[in-house]
Amino acid sequence: MSSAYADEAAHVRTLAPLSTRDIARATGAGKSTVEAWLARRRTPSGVRAERLLELSAVVEQAVRVLRPEVVPLWLNKPVPSLELEKPIDLIARGEYLRVASILTELESASFT
Repeated sequence: MSSAYADEAAHVRTLAPLSTRDIARATGAGKSTVEAWLARRRTPSGVRAERLLELSAVVEQAVRVLRPEVVPLWLNKPVPSLELEKPIDLIARGEYLRVASILTELESASFT
């Protein structure tokens, strides 16, 4: 695995102020593991790397329609259009496409 995966964890935090806990929750990693990614002492692999990339894609999309400081709140809040599920929990289960679809609808609405 490349250190590019560890760089992606730092990238997510530059886009929006996600906590270590948020990244851990979305990826299934422990907080200390995420801290090691951010310090570039370790690099995510396997399913955790996949979830990190999915989280990154969702956050990149989210900051196009939400203020960056609101993104962590939105990820952790039950969303009616997701059957009151929290986006961060869907990402953790690999259902990031459901979250991305909602953000696509928001993007479309904001550009019409």
